[in-house]
Amino acid sequence: MIQTEPSLRNRPVAHPAAGTSAANLITVASGKGGVGKTILAVSLSQSLAKAGKKVLLFDGDVGMANVDIQLGLMPEMDLATVMSGERGLSEVAFPYTDGGFDIIAGRSGSGSLGTLPADQLKHLRGELGGLADNYDYVILDLGAGIDEAVRSLSEGLGPKLVVTTGDPTSVTDAYAYIKVMTQRSAQVDIRIVVNMAKSQEEGQKIYEKLKNACSNFLGLEPELGGIIELDERVANAIRSQTALLTRYPTTTAASNIDRLARTIMEGPA
Repeated sequence: MIQTEPSLRNRPVAHPAAGTSAANLITVASGKGGVGKTILAVSLSQSLAKAGKKVLLFDGDVGMANVDIQLGLMPEMDLATVMSGERGLSEVAFPYTDGGFDIIAGRSGSGSLGTLPADQLKHLRGELGGLADNYDYVILDLGAGIDEAVRSLSEGLGPKLVVTTGDPTSVTDAYAYIKVMTQRSAQVDIRIVVNMAKSQEEGQKIYEKLKNACSNFLGLEPELGGIIELDERVANAIRSQTALLTRYPTTTAASNIDRLARTIMEGPA
């Protein structure tokens, strides 16, 4: 299904908790690509929307943007339109009706946010904070790695969901992201999400490994955000350009993501 109308009408009123602190900005990041970060961000957005929340998904990985591709969308305007100065950020948001949430799409191959000067990155982060006043949650799907764009857009009070798998380089690169963000702010809210785990037990072991590294070398113990189990139907949903929670809503992976959404809505323990 193609969504092209850049309109925000027929949306619920924002939750009172969504304020100027932008604590409702949820960053989905990873040190390494290929960990399923984007499908997780899409599925989390839909799960929160199903729970009655007003959600915006921001595809911040401009050079490798693929939210629109994964969902089979052809937006008329996207983040590249904002970067060129043609439109403001709020003007390029459009409703993804099937998922019940709004999207600001990137544009694959259009160049990286990392090429933007620091002042433009700061302005973009400020615009995102302003948009957050109109939503319960804004999900930031950022590029892999720890370049300046990722670091700048990750700043703020909201949770940072650091996605990793059991692959050793994925764990190492997730640690690198955590290290950089904690150096920028001692109050950063880091939550580890283990994706594509063979079981909950294996996911727990991966989490413990990363948590112990953070404890030993950084003096902190990030909490476990969630464990998403490996499911071949996730890849099937991507191939069909359909959201996971639409095509396979009763799978274990979908249930795991719903649990992650509930944890976010409930707030820190």
